[in-house]
Amino acid sequence: MKPDNLKTKIFLDSGDPKETRETLSLLGFLDGQTTNPSLIAKSSSAQERISKGLKFSKVEVKEFYRDMVSEISGLIPSGSVSIEVYADLSTSAKEMLDEAQQMYSWIPNAHIKIPITKEGLKAAEIAVSLGMRLNLTLCFSQEQAAAVYSATKGAPKKGDIFVSPFIGRLDDKGLNGMDLISNIIRMYRQGDGHVEILAASIRNLNHLLCSLWLGVDIVTAPFKVLKEWVNKGLIVPDNFYQYDSHGLSPLAYCDISLDQNWQNFNIHHPFTDKGLESFVRDWKAIIE
Repeated sequence: MKPDNLKTKIFLDSGDPKETRETLSLLGFLDGQTTNPSLIAKSSSAQERISKGLKFSKVEVKEFYRDMVSEISGLIPSGSVSIEVYADLSTSAKEMLDEAQQMYSWIPNAHIKIPITKEGLKAAEIAVSLGMRLNLTLCFSQEQAAAVYSATKGAPKKGDIFVSPFIGRLDDKGLNGMDLISNIIRMYRQGDGHVEILAASIRNLNHLLCSLWLGVDIVTAPFKVLKEWVNKGLIVPDNFYQYDSHGLSPLAYCDISLDQNWQNFNIHHPFTDKGLESFVRDWKAIIE
């Protein structure tokens, strides 16, 4: 049962409807789910097919993705389901937008994931004007988050736009990923609140607990972390909670004005590039 003092929405980070069912049974609630090409490729249904020596054609893999998110959507009809466009470093804004519009029609509760690249933000700006709900993903810096805020100012209401800072991947490089969450929360206080912060790349229970303590809008976590949280009694940290960064290098806060055109911000980040490369690699591994 959902704790009374829980203000943060809880999402499952998974491309597998089986885990959606398990999580609903375990938690008793679920506010949404985030998917991406890597998670879909690693789902039990995809791996069962691959184990038989069968791969997907490009048409089949898109149909498979649609079927997976449609099943997930049916399990959490009042929640959000993030679907990610295919994008590499050369994908144009038009290509992303065309795919985003197609994916947006798959289910009634979609948020379309678009990477925070120059072409991605061009696509996002147009998508917002068309009334689409978006999740701007692979965020690794305050400037990227500021650019998301600026590019999506036309969003009609709070909850239509998410930005997804990746905690674990920063930790992997010796940087305190939780600082990025804290810094974006602080920066967004000067804005209108139209972008919700979705803490992503959650690797462990401490990431989850610190996100709750900071008061982030949404946390998306893998099943194993949510299960550990349940085993700890669905605790919500109080004011005495202290996050142990285990010696990771801090990320200093930058004083950034949100009243700028998104193209004025330096949005390039090598970790975003690597994230795209990883998604493409996993996707291609299951395609003929």
